[in-house]
Amino acid sequence: QVQLVESGGGLVQPGGSLRLSCAASGFIGGPSAMGWYRQAPGAERELVALITTTASTNYADSVKGRFTIRRDGAKNALYLEMNSLQPEDTAVYYCNFRKYVGGTNYRDYWGQGTQITVSS
Repeated sequence: QVQLVESGGGLVQPGGSLRLSCAASGFIGGPSAMGWYRQAPGAERELVALITTTASTNYADSVKGRFTIRRDGAKNALYLEMNSLQPEDTAVYYCNFRKYVGGTNYRDYWGQGTQITVSS
């Protein structure tokens, strides 16, 4: 099992910045990827940013140039630096740990989610 605990959400004005953190514990060894997803009201959960154990990253087009994902292997932590936040970034943000269990098979673990609201 893997446990994920997020922190850092809140209310921010348009153009502002926030940093999300995710602390991972449990069986986190081996090949994996960690990422941030978000879900706005009435919408499906979508990928925001992802980083692998080899530090390869992938970002949603809507956040490229504004958000930066970073993984600290020593601390088993994941971060998301968010700049130039806009109202359309308002959503519940979830930390994800994807553990590869052989071939293309994987198992997803999720944090409890943290709300980010961008509003003046």
